Amino acid sequence: MIAAVLQLNAQGMSSTKLYNYIRIASKKNVKLILLGEYVLNPFFKELEHMSIAMIKEQALHQIKVLKELSSTYTITIIAPLIIVKKDKVYKCIAKFAPASTSYYQQQILINYTHWNEEKFFSNPIQVIVSPMIFKVNGFRFAVISGFELHFDNFFTKLSNKNIDCILVPSVSTFDSYERWKALSITRAFTNNVYILRANRIGEYIDKDLTWKFYGDSFLASPNGELLNHLGNKEELMIVEMNHTQVVQSRRTWGFKEALNKRLKNNKG
Repeated sequence: MIAAVLQLNAQGMSSTKLYNYIRIASKKNVKLILLGEYVLNPFFKELEHMSIAMIKEQALHQIKVLKELSSTYTITIIAPLIIVKKDKVYKCIAKFAPASTSYYQQQILINYTHWNEEKFFSNPIQVIVSPMIFKVNGFRFAVISGFELHFDNFFTKLSNKNIDCILVPSVSTFDSYERWKALSITRAFTNNVYILRANRIGEYIDKDLTWKFYGDSFLASPNGELLNHLGNKEELMIVEMNHTQVVQSRRTWGFKEALNKRLKNNKG
């Protein structure tokens, strides 16, 4: 499976870079491309001051563009989006495939005093369900948001789904890159899956803080190794993943086998 991360800052209504990079990715035989959070929409702190009409207009424009790109280049695009339904604003991750479009509503949102997405967005607070799962050319993907990577519940839901790669779009800031790298690599190793992470770049400045989004997009292997890695600049990262590597890692470490034995014993 050949996939890619497109590491960008916020693009607003402009589609020029999306067209250029996706055309390049298509020529390199990329089948799936992942964008970071708040690339197609302004950053959360800016959204707080925008009208619902403006947010909706931007979302409809981006959806139209991404549907066209996916269809034209026969590529699956995973893109975090802010969408509006009945004058309510939701934080989602969209999957644009050549023949269909689907959405995953983020289930756990940041709720800190300085960054309270949970209060702003209308995403329901409810029992955790399985994240989005889909296949591209037989390779099995799951999608969760960057913040959701912190919670064991999502990995429990995915434990018996034979996932090859978990896609993680994020918007990490405040020099947290070492913590994020450690968390992602650990999740990849303990679950024996690839984790492909896309983090945006750029910055947002308010009266109290400068939010520097540092990039650091990467691919972690099922053996807990950092395979590909970007810095803090705009860039397209093309990666190759192998289903056989996932299977071999699971056989070598036997984490799932150890758990399954105990589940069988409990049922008996």
